[in-house]
Amino acid sequence: MKAPTQYLLHLADNAVVLGQRNSEWCGHGPILEEDLALANVSLDLIGQARLLYQLAASRIGGDATEDTLAYFRGDAEFRNYTLLELPNFGPLVGYAAADRDYATTIVRNFLYHALMVLVWDKLGQSPDEELAAIAQKSIKESRYHLQHTADWVVRFGDGTEESHERAQNALDFLFSYTEEFWLPSELEDEALASGAAVDVTSLRDAWDEIVNATLSEATLTRPQVHGYVPQGKQGVHSEHLSYLLGEMQSLARAHPQATW
Repeated sequence: MKAPTQYLLHLADNAVVLGQRNSEWCGHGPILEEDLALANVSLDLIGQARLLYQLAASRIGGDATEDTLAYFRGDAEFRNYTLLELPNFGPLVGYAAADRDYATTIVRNFLYHALMVLVWDKLGQSPDEELAAIAQKSIKESRYHLQHTADWVVRFGDGTEESHERAQNALDFLFSYTEEFWLPSELEDEALASGAAVDVTSLRDAWDEIVNATLSEATLTRPQVHGYVPQGKQGVHSEHLSYLLGEMQSLARAHPQATW
């Protein structure tokens, strides 16, 4: 049993897009330790994406490579969650304005990694042996990512009045985007039919347990979710993805034959 390539691309696109977003903090972290920590998280995510793109390319065949899949597909071809492409916007410190807000970054990473520790754990038992091997490597990294971000959510929420407000504002803004996790899509239905994927909707109770426990410790309020459900994994994205890809893909597209 082998997972369909679109499912592999969904997993890879999630990792590469969030890795790209997190990398925007390199040199801008609130403290040196966090600057290095988030850079390492970005490298882990891009490493996961590389393995998945390589696997997808080997199954697509022809001229497909990890680079063509990452750098030469348009935004409508990407299958990442919309949550992951949103910018790291907001106030950086209380007396200045910037286009990065660490609470937003931390909360987004926490919500995503709370899901991925469950996904990778299940995929580690997939009958698709190549995918299972990637999952078994990725679960170790994702557990660290979850621990790191959960600790910071608690520090923000149970810290100062300002840090609590920032974390709650980030949570209020981002939480509705997690509804996409549980929205069935054609690519996931195909993957489930192959017998090699995981039914993400079956993980909702476990995800809720992780999230609720951390928010309770952080004295943060879980927002009520309603309204439009994003469809990034179905190729319907916000305008932010095109700008992110424009930056990420510019060098490869400008010099497509370059090697180094």
